[in-house]
Amino acid sequence: MSGLLERVPGFFIDNFPSWKMLAIGGPLGLAWSFAALGFAGRLKRNGTRTGYTRKTFHFLIFGTVAALQWRFGTPAVCLFGSMCTLAVFYAVWRGPGHLLYEAMAREKDEPHRTFFILVPYFTTLIGGLVSNVLFGPIAVAGYLVTGLGDAIGEPAGTLFGKHRYRVRSLSSVPATRSYEGSAAVFVMSAVALALAAAASPQIALGHFGVLKLLGIAAAATVAEAVSPHGWDNATMQVVPTAMAWLWLT
Repeated sequence: MSGLLERVPGFFIDNFPSWKMLAIGGPLGLAWSFAALGFAGRLKRNGTRTGYTRKTFHFLIFGTVAALQWRFGTPAVCLFGSMCTLAVFYAVWRGPGHLLYEAMAREKDEPHRTFFILVPYFTTLIGGLVSNVLFGPIAVAGYLVTGLGDAIGEPAGTLFGKHRYRVRSLSSVPATRSYEGSAAVFVMSAVALALAAAASPQIALGHFGVLKLLGIAAAATVAEAVSPHGWDNATMQVVPTAMAWLWLT
């Protein structure tokens, strides 16, 4: 752990965006973050369940991060993460009843709705930072697994979940997931890894094959299933990224 912490300052120095990227990408990233959150909020206002609106925002943000990593590299990801932070914190500042807040805040998390906006946000940062510092460009595997695999779990569970199981929660709010949702996580995690292999020369499918890809998807599914409520954004980034790195080195 101490070695990881020692590498963090150097990571941010090495990946600080250029002034041109700051001038162009900063405003664009901020506008897109607010647009994605606003879109999810309008869905909520029109009657869409929070399980869908929350994951709509989740999918749009992680998809953007994966595209930025692929096209512009880690400095663009760091910049966009900062802009997304501003949007999320603005929504939290505005609080219950505001369009942007309600896009992310689950009713079932009452009375800790804000807590379960901030915990996934910080675990997303932790997962992304650990993946990038330790495994470099292979972190795109974790972005896509979390962006697609984790994003499908809650909506699938909301729609099809009949067989539920309890998961740990770091607050008094009880939390459950469903086997149907976990099955969807596995399928979409495999799809996400195939996309990562197609987009990244570091993770080309020929390097580790279909069986290993399915093994990573299964491990990500287990990580999502056993993670405490709100913490799966970290584990679902680190676990597939670490496994891809181990099998490629």
